[in-house]
Amino acid sequence: MTTNRPFQRALLNWYRQNGRSLPWRTTRNPYAVLVSEIMLQQTQVVTVLPYYKNWLRRFPTFAALARASESDVLHAWQGLGYYTRARNFHAAAKLVMNQHRGRFPRDLGQIEKLPGIGKYTAHAIGTFAFDQSVPIVEANVSRVLSRVFNSRIPIDSTEGRRVLWDHAGRLVPAKSPARYNSALLDLGALICLPRNPKCHVCPVKRFCRAKNPESLPIKRARPAVKELTENHALIIREDKILLEKSADRWLGMWILPPLNRHWKDDAIIYETVFPFTNHRVTLRIFRRRRRKIEDRREPWFSIRDLDSIPIPSPHRRAITALLN
Repeated sequence: MTTNRPFQRALLNWYRQNGRSLPWRTTRNPYAVLVSEIMLQQTQVVTVLPYYKNWLRRFPTFAALARASESDVLHAWQGLGYYTRARNFHAAAKLVMNQHRGRFPRDLGQIEKLPGIGKYTAHAIGTFAFDQSVPIVEANVSRVLSRVFNSRIPIDSTEGRRVLWDHAGRLVPAKSPARYNSALLDLGALICLPRNPKCHVCPVKRFCRAKNPESLPIKRARPAVKELTENHALIIREDKILLEKSADRWLGMWILPPLNRHWKDDAIIYETVFPFTNHRVTLRIFRRRRRKIEDRREPWFSIRDLDSIPIPSPHRRAITALLN
């Protein structure tokens, strides 16, 4: 690529006609942009859309989020998964209010010091909220750049990440960087797909060096998926259900009380399988009587109030199915 301008021009011309209409693209409010960026980490746009709108109604500002209880924050987040994102966002809102007097910092170094915000998210805020001429590199952009430059270095290696950020930094324009970065994201989401890329309609096809685009990007071998089995109890008394506050995976959320071993004397009344990072978890539910459970001071919840408390999706689905 002897000059970046033809690439930028071709990409932006395509974006004017084909760019996605997304609610977070209509604002420069750093809080609203940050909500979208945190939700979009490891989550698809179609899933995020309703959560984004509901979140802003419930917590419209950093101040509103900072004042909220952890339980309310987790309840609003339930269903999105990766709940550490919500806890970090909650902590970041408190720091913005306490250390920055409610004004979100513009400096990338200061942004990266906030909980849960890495290089990509800091740069995304910089470009989409403040229109700073900074590069962004996430899954879609990594795929596009790997193919355009025919990079054979694994993108999840230290060297591979450095090369991608270097390429992105050289391509981002000084003028309208937010629009350019949005176009790059949409190119990866709509045209430069992981499988069956639409090369025949790609606006930057003439700049692409990849001979076999579908073979890129290259990634290191993934660790083997680990199989886990988790046993929990369904304990109901009249119109109430016994729950326990999780201290590990679902930190701060309410789950069915765990059983420490397989109960051979009881039949499984519910079983499902769900993925969790590099694990495949089999969730089994047993009906237990109160006297057979250790006294851990779990609270009883009215069944009609379950919608108002944060419960992880696998446990909520189990409870709903069993109560029905």
